[in-house]
Amino acid sequence: MSLKSSIERLAAQGEVENDPEARKIFLEFRDQLTQGKIRAAEKVDARWVVNAWVKQGILLGFRLGALTEMPAGLSFVDKDTFPARHFTVADRVRVVPGGSSVREGAYVAPSVICMPPMFINVGAYVDEGTMIDSHALVGSCAQIGKRVHLSAAAQVGGVLEPVNAAPVIIEEDVLVGGNCGVFEGTLVRAGAVLGAGTILTRSTPLYDLVKGAVYRATADAPLEVPENAVVVPGSRAVKKGKAPSTSAEWNLSLYTPVIVKYRDEKTDKGIELEDWLR
Repeated sequence: MSLKSSIERLAAQGEVENDPEARKIFLEFRDQLTQGKIRAAEKVDARWVVNAWVKQGILLGFRLGALTEMPAGLSFVDKDTFPARHFTVADRVRVVPGGSSVREGAYVAPSVICMPPMFINVGAYVDEGTMIDSHALVGSCAQIGKRVHLSAAAQVGGVLEPVNAAPVIIEEDVLVGGNCGVFEGTLVRAGAVLGAGTILTRSTPLYDLVKGAVYRATADAPLEVPENAVVVPGSRAVKKGKAPSTSAEWNLSLYTPVIVKYRDEKTDKGIELEDWLR
C-alpha cells in the first residue's frame, strides 16, 4: 500500500490510536515531509495543486501524539510527534542562536538563513536561498520559493483544515517587507515586492493602478498577486452609511493593498542588499 493510501486509510479511522501500524506509518510520512519529498502543495503544469492527503497526515500526527517534555533550553511540553528539529553542519542551514524553532515535518532547504527568533511550522516548505528574518512566521503548509526574503515580523499564515484548502504560496524571488501579513491561501507570484505593512487576505481586494484592474479571491481561487508587482498599503473611501465626506458625516476609509508599479531596474537595485545579507 502506498504511503498516500495508508495515510488516507488512517485518517478515516475512528480509533486510529489503537492501530499498531499507525505511528510507524506516520513517522515515515513525517520523515518524507521533513526531507521535502512530499509537499502540502506543488506546482504541476504551471498550476498549484493542493495535496489534501498531506494535510491529513499532519492532522494524524496530532491525533497520535502524546504530551512529552522537550528539554531544549527552556522547558517545553508539546506533542511528541512534532518535536523541534535538530540541525547539523551537514544540513547547510544557518540558524543563528536566539530562540528560533523549526518543527519536524517542515522542509528547510540547504542555504536557507534563519534569524532569531523565528518559527517554521509543520508542513511548511522553504526553498533554497531564502532568508527568514527576526520575528517572522512561516505557518503550517505554507510554500516558500527560492531566494525569498521574509523581513522582520512578516507573518505567513498557515492552514490545516479544511484539508483541501490552499495554503499560502510565495513563489521565487519575492521580497516580503517588515510587518507584512499574507493569509488565507493568498498566492504571491514570482518577483513580487510587498511593501512594509501590506496585508493580504481572501477578503482584501487588490487594486492595480498600472493596469486599472481589481483582483479578488473567488470561491474557486485565492487572491493572487501578479508576477513582479510592487504592492504597498493604501486606502479607499467608504461610500455607504456615515462614511461619505459631508459636513455631518464621518469621512471614513478602508485599508486596501495597491499595486503602484511593476518591478524594474530601480526596484532591483533597491533590493540588491538581499544578496549581500546571504
